[in-house]
Amino acid sequence: MRFATTIELAGKTATGFEVPAQVVDELGSGKRPAVTVTVGGHRYPSTVAVMGGRFMVPLSAENRTAAGLAAGDEVEAELVLDTAPRELVVPDDLAAAIAADAAAQGSSNRCPTRTGAGTCSRSRARRPTRPERAGSPRPSRICAPGRSSARAPPHPAVGRAAP
Repeated sequence: MRFATTIELAGKTATGFEVPAQVVDELGSGKRPAVTVTVGGHRYPSTVAVMGGRFMVPLSAENRTAAGLAAGDEVEAELVLDTAPRELVVPDDLAAAIAADAAAQGSSNRCPTRTGAGTCSRSRARRPTRPERAGSPRPSRICAPGRSSARAPPHPAVGRAAP
């Protein structure tokens, strides 16, 4: 999907550009699709984000330099739906450091929501809280004036007449 847009500056250095809602709809992969972006003859992977009710694609300093762009530039952008799996390449020096440290090796395999397939999944049910495990309802933490809860007894001066 090709469209004209303007590189916008947000804050001191953050840049990106708006993607028309029609383009996001036509990509047909939800409100935050993974895409391959082409601007200024430079191509990079990214994800459409929703910021302030607008669909935006970030443009890092590295990609901005490679494309020869700056904030305020009018550009022709192209977004193509990226359906390839995103894979993380671990740098050799980091892999060597992890391999040399037994504690680091073990921690990389301890994702609390790791599935049998070896990937982390946030779709599992949450762990019950201590009161839920004990079978008791969670006590109220906020009291209405003049009322007490299991956690906070009423103040001794509540309900007394002034001396």
